[in-house]
Amino acid sequence: MSLMTNAAPDTLRIAVAQLNPTVGDVPGNLAKAREARADAARQGADLLLLTELFIAGYPPEDLVLKPAFLAACERAVRDLAEDTADGGPGVIIGTPLKRESGVHNSVMVLDGGKVVAERHKVDLPNYGEFDEKRVFQAGPSMPGPVNFRGVRLGIPVCEDIWGELDVCETLAESGAEILLVPNGSPYYRGKVEVRQQIVLVQVIETGLPIIYANMLGGQDELVFDGASFAIQSDKSLAFQMSQFEEAVAVTTWRKDEGVAGAEAGGWVCTGGPMAIIPEKEEADYRACMLGLRDYVNKNGFRNVVLGMSGGVDSALCAALAVDALGEERVRAVMMPYRYTSKESLRDAEACARALGCRYDIVPIHEPVEGFRNALGQLFEGTEEGITEENLQSRARGTLLMAISNKFGSMVVTTGNKSEMSVGYATLYGDMNGGFNPIKDLYKMQVYALCRWRNEHVPPTALGPSGEVIPSSIIDKAPSAELRENQTDQDSLPPYPVLDDILECLVENEMGVDEIVARGHDRALVHRVEHLLYVAEYKRRQAAPGVKITRKNFGRDRRYPITNKFRDR
Repeated sequence: MSLMTNAAPDTLRIAVAQLNPTVGDVPGNLAKAREARADAARQGADLLLLTELFIAGYPPEDLVLKPAFLAACERAVRDLAEDTADGGPGVIIGTPLKRESGVHNSVMVLDGGKVVAERHKVDLPNYGEFDEKRVFQAGPSMPGPVNFRGVRLGIPVCEDIWGELDVCETLAESGAEILLVPNGSPYYRGKVEVRQQIVLVQVIETGLPIIYANMLGGQDELVFDGASFAIQSDKSLAFQMSQFEEAVAVTTWRKDEGVAGAEAGGWVCTGGPMAIIPEKEEADYRACMLGLRDYVNKNGFRNVVLGMSGGVDSALCAALAVDALGEERVRAVMMPYRYTSKESLRDAEACARALGCRYDIVPIHEPVEGFRNALGQLFEGTEEGITEENLQSRARGTLLMAISNKFGSMVVTTGNKSEMSVGYATLYGDMNGGFNPIKDLYKMQVYALCRWRNEHVPPTALGPSGEVIPSSIIDKAPSAELRENQTDQDSLPPYPVLDDILECLVENEMGVDEIVARGHDRALVHRVEHLLYVAEYKRRQAAPGVKITRKNFGRDRRYPITNKFRDR
């Protein structure tokens, strides 16, 4: 393909767009790209940098196996290329491309009314939440720089800077002056620092400044948090965009040896945003909020409904729902039975009132007793126990699904990671639902986020300020209230102990001996490990939920259901 050969400038204004595309919405994503380009033009940009597979949405998974989808994506990009005939900003945009060498995760460079270059991702990730080798072929050769209006740009794609294929070094050796990296890098706690360290290593190895453009938005279990940034060739932070917010930011780059931070004849950023990255509780809360909002809105649900128990998990989920969607789109339903305490009734109502959402009470005595009567002859001569307790949960699940069917509301399910890890959840009961915003939060993290939310209102939140989760909910002992005077600690260790053991087993894949060396009782560790393994069949049937930790259930951790291994 022909490349632009304009005389080399000494200033380049690059607009970095961290936007929220929707997987499969090719026309909608094209409209977003056009709007971003118009914004960049108004700000005087020469080039617009969009993110990985932007026109398709990320990750498109098996959609890229459909020839019609591939054709629609390339057709949209070529339509966008025609827009650049107006002399405004050029565009770098991610798209899947089918070529003789296979289907590739690619970028196309658009300028002067045409596609002036295309580059293919070389290093395809195949770990954790990534499964790209299943649907893409690696680029057939290492990418070279693209000459954009006289500036040689290296465009490695996401994993190309994370892996061990020396893509950045190859680009530097072949004459690249700046590296522009389009990314689809999902959130987990502390991920911003991890990205910056990865980029810093490449800056040190290549001597080149690197712009890291990351997408935004929720896609099923993944949340992409934006937080785009750049590192100068002198290893300083050039600019930092906001986290969890869409933005198009124009950054000014100068090629001038006299500018502070510029290497010999190199480029330096002399203007760009410098946003503050949220601390961990705020970041986790905003990730859960964004993931819930996008799942509901992108899938076309008008509103949501959830069971309000008076406990901490449902209270946090209610707060997240109101913050994400607004009070008018959230319905909380208390479903009391004989074991529901007056305190729980009081707390559930107080929380709903503080949040401003609709609150209904639907007693479950009649349906539960109906089930018990129907099973009475079959169960005659047996002792009451967990089966009868689970009838309560399943009655509640059935009622929530009925409300969902009647009013078109998506059920928000409210189980935390501690419970889901050890199977303290009822299939077709409290596990019923379409999405779980706290699925990847351990119990103690749930408490931490409740306390944080009572003191802060996150940006873009639609909920009220002040104490939205009554302190009495946070302070009381957690209980499923399925029998008289029940608490979680009747059958589980204290949550700080349980959560630490689970994090060792799940996130860190530690052996029993290592966990015992941390001060935990060996018999307890064996018991928790056993509970973790035998609950796998439940987790396979659970609703999707936001990824917050380095290893969530689902995409990151794929254990067999039938599994006899135990670490003895």
